[in-house]
Amino acid sequence: MQKTERLIPSLFTCLQEGYDLKTLRQDIVAGLTVAIVALPLAMAMAVASGASPDKGLVTAVVAGFFISFLGGTRVQIGGPTGAFVVVIFDVIARYGFDGLIVASVMAGILLIVAGYARLGKLIKYIPYPVITGFTTGIAVIIASSQVKDFLGLTFTDVPAEFIEKWMAYFKHIDETSVYALVLGLLGFAIIAISKKVSTKIPAYLVSIVAVSIIAFLFNLPVDTIGSRFPQMPDGLPMPTLPSLTLDEIRNLIPSAFTIAFLAGIEALLSAVVADSMTGYKHSLNQELIGQGVANIASGFFGGLPATGAIARTATNIKSGGKTPISGIFHALFLLIFLYTIMDILAYIPMAGLAAVLFMVAWGMSDIKHFVQISKISPSDRTILFLTFTLTVFVDLTVAIGVGVTFASLLFMRHMSKSIEIRPHMRLSEYDANDGENFKEVEIPEGVNVFQINGPLFFGVANELCDRLKGLDILPRILILRMRFMPYLDASGEASIEEIIKICKEHHSYIIFAAMRQQPRDLLKKAGITPDTTDAAFVQDFPTAIKLAQKLMNDPDFVRRHQDI
Repeated sequence: MQKTERLIPSLFTCLQEGYDLKTLRQDIVAGLTVAIVALPLAMAMAVASGASPDKGLVTAVVAGFFISFLGGTRVQIGGPTGAFVVVIFDVIARYGFDGLIVASVMAGILLIVAGYARLGKLIKYIPYPVITGFTTGIAVIIASSQVKDFLGLTFTDVPAEFIEKWMAYFKHIDETSVYALVLGLLGFAIIAISKKVSTKIPAYLVSIVAVSIIAFLFNLPVDTIGSRFPQMPDGLPMPTLPSLTLDEIRNLIPSAFTIAFLAGIEALLSAVVADSMTGYKHSLNQELIGQGVANIASGFFGGLPATGAIARTATNIKSGGKTPISGIFHALFLLIFLYTIMDILAYIPMAGLAAVLFMVAWGMSDIKHFVQISKISPSDRTILFLTFTLTVFVDLTVAIGVGVTFASLLFMRHMSKSIEIRPHMRLSEYDANDGENFKEVEIPEGVNVFQINGPLFFGVANELCDRLKGLDILPRILILRMRFMPYLDASGEASIEEIIKICKEHHSYIIFAAMRQQPRDLLKKAGITPDTTDAAFVQDFPTAIKLAQKLMNDPDFVRRHQDI
């Protein structure tokens, strides 16, 4: 087993390698820096998800601790992220916060099972246009959800659907609060300027502090966290698990799968970013286990679903974080904030949080790659826009399912076009540089060669039989050259059986040449071997030609294989 596949938390590996006081100081400083950055983001993510700000902090503390303690990445920072906003909002709207807790716990169990089953690599097969499409779609939804607070609109019952939501905004546009709009624009400008001045400045925190001080000093009539959520608790709640009926739990299964899927995708993206910045290699399967435990724990403490946060992970690395202990300190510092400054956080204007979420949405949108993919090819462009449109206008789960399915179908279509079944041709037309010796070898009269270039799977399996049936007269000997056929599935095996049947009916003899291991093993399991089939299996194409020459010079063989 490869070292990266060992299911050992990165924390234990780092401690085994040695841990000194200098590294501890670096991890403490990085943990404090990331905690300052995560403080406004955790609250903003919770608000965007339809929950109270303290839920985001609880998630960052509990899930952030376990993702660092049991995860498979050295510098991963976990917590609530924008990827979950749409799903969380939908689950809370349908089943209440108790339903979200149960969905988070079920998602955690799924992640743990996936990690121990070593399914982490499967996440890498999600097409990039699908990831970009639904990520950009989520960014659009997050930004749309914050227009009300950014403009200071006071109407309630905001529609969940995208078009209806914007129609409601335009309907109430005359209710815009100048104070909220100015604070939102100011917060937005502070974030943008801070990022331009230095990446080390905690731009989100500076923005939140600045607009909060202005709103407090001038006693501006704007909605704040305290007025919106007057009953926010201090500290961590007691761990509980709500009781739901079996039908309610069954209805939450699709949401749990979606949460688990998004957690895996976000973990992969964040881990890849971390690897590129540190030079270390992550263990995605161990990361899934750590995130599974983190989501279960977050659910028990009344938190939100969590995963690796790319921006906070990058901040951790740039701040000098070396080991998972920096992520643990990040959680501990947030825990201190949770017990000490909740009263102060009540003064934060909702318009200021909206500005933060606008910037988060812009960072998620990945416009550069969105435009880039749309120019690459029609198929990628179709998958991209299809996933994006379904995410925004229909449902995230539907978007992912349809996007992956459509991408798979297009891939199989392209693969079927790339498969080439070459009929009988002159020897000089074969590639003589593929490792086989063609010297002094001639294809005898009455022998046909079918060369299969590419995997013989269900998309092209019938073409092989159609080519054979299209011949006016079947040859006495048919050579199936399989040197360039790396893969055979059940449909391809069925087509091989059909060819054997056709050749047997027409007294044609088959020679399988240069068959690779996977097709050979599959045919063996299907009972197609030299012992059970009237056919020859040879190692390479020249040997097949020599065998054909020998058979065609055998009168008994020619008599037994007369054309009918």
